[in-house]
Amino acid sequence: MTLTREPAITDTANTYVLNNTKMTTASSKLRRSSRFALVLLISTIISACGGDDTPLQMPPIPVEIIVAESKPSPNVIQFPGRVQAIRTAEVRARVTGIVERRLYNEGVDVKEGQVLFQIDPRELRAKLNGVNASLARAEATVANAAQDVARFKGLVADQAISEQEYDAAVARLRTAEADVAQFKAQQESAELNLSFATVAAPIQGRAGRAQVTEGALVSASSATLMTTIEQLDPVYVNFSQSSSDVLRARREIALGILEVPELERITVELILEDGRQYNQTGHLDFFNFAVDPATGTVAVRAEFPNSDQILVPGQFVQARILAGVRPDSILIPQRAVQLTPQGATLLIVGEGDVVETRAITLGELYQGAWRVTEGLKPGERVIVEGVQKVRPGQTVSPQPYHHASSSSESSEPEQNTAPEADTQDVGASTDLNSTDVTDSENLAEVVETNDAPAPNADSSTDQADVSEETVSGDTVNPNTAEGEQ
Repeated sequence: MTLTREPAITDTANTYVLNNTKMTTASSKLRRSSRFALVLLISTIISACGGDDTPLQMPPIPVEIIVAESKPSPNVIQFPGRVQAIRTAEVRARVTGIVERRLYNEGVDVKEGQVLFQIDPRELRAKLNGVNASLARAEATVANAAQDVARFKGLVADQAISEQEYDAAVARLRTAEADVAQFKAQQESAELNLSFATVAAPIQGRAGRAQVTEGALVSASSATLMTTIEQLDPVYVNFSQSSSDVLRARREIALGILEVPELERITVELILEDGRQYNQTGHLDFFNFAVDPATGTVAVRAEFPNSDQILVPGQFVQARILAGVRPDSILIPQRAVQLTPQGATLLIVGEGDVVETRAITLGELYQGAWRVTEGLKPGERVIVEGVQKVRPGQTVSPQPYHHASSSSESSEPEQNTAPEADTQDVGASTDLNSTDVTDSENLAEVVETNDAPAPNADSSTDQADVSEETVSGDTVNPNTAEGEQ
């Protein structure tokens, strides 16, 4: 049994040695092919870089520009402000008594004269009745005194009574007449107090929260606050302007730089808290020429229609005043201006289409455009689109500025293309690095399963393909390849 098994063991060993020899030969050919491809790639790069010492000339970068021009523009000033009711009435108690009823709904509009509260009128009515009785007694006294005077007048003429008695009768008549006048005044006061028990709205507007409830005692001496009514159409918007701005505006008006109409013709726009523009336009109706010493500002007020009651008292708004026209202004799109801690700058296309940096002074911002007060002259070319792509000293290819949407749409594909290419490269290199060992094992299995040796052309082709993939995957160490050679 030993003699019959030895040939099998020997054949298996020979086959194993043969297979190992084939695998070693294939691996050696693979390394030589990889070294050859690497050397060829390095030689190509060196020859391409060292063939010409002339530096590469970058083509001019295309940018979109506008030509600065002087033209009339509105003088726009923006201030923060607060909404105020045009009329505010505090409804207070004018008589003392107990509140019987509240006759209005809180937070709704009321008309002038509409009854809001009813105070217990019984005590007031009793006082009125007492005054009426006193008045009637005084009127009776007057009538009696008048008769005495009429009788005594004839008796004095006949010398039946003395003149002293007649004068006393006249005095009693006059006293009674004075008492009547006094009681009539008391009657009017009592009637007025009785009417005050019915609390009515003094103005038309929106009634606020009731400050008293049924059963509460209100006092005339302390003028108990019962509710508040605010008229909301129209409304005021109060804001303030610094005294330095006022002086500068007056100087510009004197120099002809600024043309301002009359106060009533200066229109005002409002920007609400949510950023939307109010759909009504107002006008200035008050400008205080006295400066507040505490704040150094001048009080300004505008009036706005408010039929929809969008504006409410206390609301914060931005008041944009269209205060006249500036005959000669240079307006630049907002996107062309670069704001830095050192100030505002522009990129100018100078002589030879070379980019220059220009420091400027800005005025107000209106409808997406800055007004440039200093640093820019008419006729100069300002870069609007492509500001982030160029630097001072670079040569550019200026083109007319188009709408921002077209430029943004054309630039989006360029921004989205580069990241995709980078992702594919990284993924390819990762896959190649992770499959190097697997490819070598598969190649050894192919050599092992073939009884006849593969043709040289086919094997060289396979090795060349593997070497190209290995080089592109950065798995070849140049230092190791040179040492093996």
